[in-house]
Amino acid sequence: MTLMRQFWVGRCWASTTSTSATTGVAHSAVKKGKVSPDGSPAYSTCLHMVDGSSMITSEEWANAKPYDQVPGPRPLPLLGNTWRLFPYVGQYKISDIARISYTLHRDYGRIVRFGGLVGRPDLLFVYDADEIEKCYRHEGPTPFRPSMPCLVKYKSVVRKDFFGDLPGVVGVHGEPWREFRSRVQKPVLQLSTVKRYVTPLEEVTKDFIERCEHLLDDNSELPHDFDNEIHKWSLECIGRVALDTRLGCLEPNLAPNSEPQLIINAAKHALRNVAILELKMPFWRYIPTPLWTKYVNNMNFFVEICMKYIQNATERMKMGGGGSVMEEPSLLERVLKAENNEKLACIMALDLILVGIDTISMAVCSILYQIATRPVEQEKLHEEIRKVIPDPSAPLTYQTLDKLTYLKAFIKEVFRVYSTVIGNGRTLQEDAVICGYRIPRGVQMVFPTIVTGNMEEYVSDSNTFRPERWLKSNQGGIDGKLHPFASLPYGYGARMCLGRRFADLEMQILLAKLLRSYKLEYHHEPLKYAVTFMYAPDGELKFKMTKRPI
Repeated sequence: MTLMRQFWVGRCWASTTSTSATTGVAHSAVKKGKVSPDGSPAYSTCLHMVDGSSMITSEEWANAKPYDQVPGPRPLPLLGNTWRLFPYVGQYKISDIARISYTLHRDYGRIVRFGGLVGRPDLLFVYDADEIEKCYRHEGPTPFRPSMPCLVKYKSVVRKDFFGDLPGVVGVHGEPWREFRSRVQKPVLQLSTVKRYVTPLEEVTKDFIERCEHLLDDNSELPHDFDNEIHKWSLECIGRVALDTRLGCLEPNLAPNSEPQLIINAAKHALRNVAILELKMPFWRYIPTPLWTKYVNNMNFFVEICMKYIQNATERMKMGGGGSVMEEPSLLERVLKAENNEKLACIMALDLILVGIDTISMAVCSILYQIATRPVEQEKLHEEIRKVIPDPSAPLTYQTLDKLTYLKAFIKEVFRVYSTVIGNGRTLQEDAVICGYRIPRGVQMVFPTIVTGNMEEYVSDSNTFRPERWLKSNQGGIDGKLHPFASLPYGYGARMCLGRRFADLEMQILLAKLLRSYKLEYHHEPLKYAVTFMYAPDGELKFKMTKRPI
């Protein structure tokens, strides 16, 4: 839930909160009065120190090429490169950013400068997995990810009265981010906390599968808006984890004004409105546009809902009862007991919900589509699940899920080939040498894992969908070349997805329960992948769902 978090297209194409890129270098690092023969600043020993390790040496800097020589689309006078993104006349479509990422690599190579974007820092696409690894390993304890300006404005201006000095982990940087994350990450990442949710999430998933059975038509096919049902399941799972409650999103025939339906409506537009706000002209920064007003109302609604359920949990704790009869306290109980701060717990839950709904939902849409269109791999999945879970009615355990190695490998392979989040982003905080070029601070780096995960240089037989490559028993031979930084669906380092363990758990439980008892097929025109908010199949997921013999 990812929070999974990670690169989001709107952040890279539309962020304006970071320092603008310049072709100069940080004056603090310049050895006063000394310049190299080509006129660039010279450095005595090393330019920057990150956690005690040298980022770049004077020799590396002297031998590197100037920033303005980085290849990439050349801007036009006045229009820059912004015109390339205009409807009709432009050569690139934002919704097709995955193809843009491939095109830039094909046309310009392993590093591409996409500058001249009016009012925005330069974007630097890096397609070299070794350089990506170097950037990650030297980013320090407070990495900067491209921000979401509208979320920043909401938290720091519109609702400063609520958030104050508790900004959360999304759209926040530096010490405020690190301080908040340090207060919540232990309970979120603690394995004992994650294990506690196997049974609750299995219950949610059983209700979802029962709902799927009722939705089947005469041809045993799911409805054209099945992706909406997946969103409901995702929201119900996140509510169970982050708010310690069942929201009721899977109930049939919800009234339009019922709380579950209002939650579904708000969730559906929460981050998608962010994409529209940040990809189009940002009039909302100056006047309250209709879309901005809707976004603020949605966010206020979520804050209200989160506080309501967290206050309920606090009351249960005061009365001596937790959210369930389990021995392990819930995630929410752990945070409330450790911090004794309802607002902090609310902001944590809000961030988990905001970034988790679409990422998990779209990831599941993609995984199910790949399963339904790959019958050979689906049979391997079913056989493994049937062997590990001989009785489909037996309750799942964390130990059971841990044995489903092919299932976990299949998920990783889908993320490699069809990465739901097409890349990760960082705003460079210090000057650096990348791919032999001097890169100034303020540039927004994009690591397009949708491309690097499919490059033969880093993944053997990269054009073949092969889940086995992720199994330990297949780490030699043709499956052996698998660069650890080529495919990073959850990011890396200090800003790695906070909710990754819960995201994995939810997906594994759904696939284990569904594929143990049902066969999925897809008998319609093949779907293309596109970016709506995440990278996922673009079209109706009318899967045929057939009951398997026990």
